[in-house]
Amino acid sequence: MTDLSPNDDLRFRKSGYSGSVTQNCVEVADTPVGSAVRDSQNRGLGHLAFDAAEWRAFLDDVKHGRL
Repeated sequence: MTDLSPNDDLRFRKSGYSGSVTQNCVEVADTPVGSAVRDSQNRGLGHLAFDAAEWRAFLDDVKHGRL
């Protein structure tokens, strides 16, 4: 995982797991080497970037209830 950084030209989309009732949303963007995640209410604070292996491991853990 890299440090918080500017959003640059990333194209973020709202996570399908974010609630539609509340404004608490996570946004995800694909990058050339993985994915980036940010808080939709604090977009100006930047994002967290993950390489492809880290992102796959995270998604695998979520799918199998390990997080």
